[in-house]
Amino acid sequence: MVLAFPTFSAGMLLSMSLIMAIGPQNAHVLRMGLQRQHLWLTVAVCALADVVLIGLGVLGLAQLGGLSDKMLGALVGAGVLFLGVYGWQAFQRFLKPQAMVALNDGAGDQTRQAPTPLTQRQAILSALAFSWLNPHAWIDTAVLIGTASLAYGQGSTVFGLGAATGSLVWFLLLGAAAFWLGRRLNSLHLWRLLDGAVALMMWATAGWLIASLF
Repeated sequence: MVLAFPTFSAGMLLSMSLIMAIGPQNAHVLRMGLQRQHLWLTVAVCALADVVLIGLGVLGLAQLGGLSDKMLGALVGAGVLFLGVYGWQAFQRFLKPQAMVALNDGAGDQTRQAPTPLTQRQAILSALAFSWLNPHAWIDTAVLIGTASLAYGQGSTVFGLGAATGSLVWFLLLGAAAFWLGRRLNSLHLWRLLDGAVALMMWATAGWLIASLF
């Protein structure tokens, strides 16, 4: 048990360090929190999707030597298409932020951009798309964590459990932050900045993925 704890901690710290950057998946969780739409369902799906990728990396891809060129190319193509479309949608919201609704949360009337209501099924599919159509998620969680686990030999499973725990902890913290912000930040100016930043982030990531193919 004493020997397992450093291995578990190493996996947890590596996992959290890889996913803490505000990428497409984290940006999606923040947006769902700000919109107050299926936040905890989104958090649960993103966390479980990461756990699946970590398990795949630790138990399979590490031993196979990573993703094949064809699989990686197909994943990059799907990711570029998805990020491009989502970036365009965010850019349209940035250009036309006139859709407003009145809110009253006890602190007076507020206004913010009206979100398009999502069903639970749509929320689940969106979270899975951001988790599994993002090549960065595969490289970070499946390939890098899977490869790092090989250094721990028979302790690779403990390392993987630590990495999975790190992912769960991160998404719970991110969900709590998004929930807190969603109850306080309702200005139209903030929504425009967020949508503009998301559009640039999605397109920059898509451009980087395209460049990585050459």
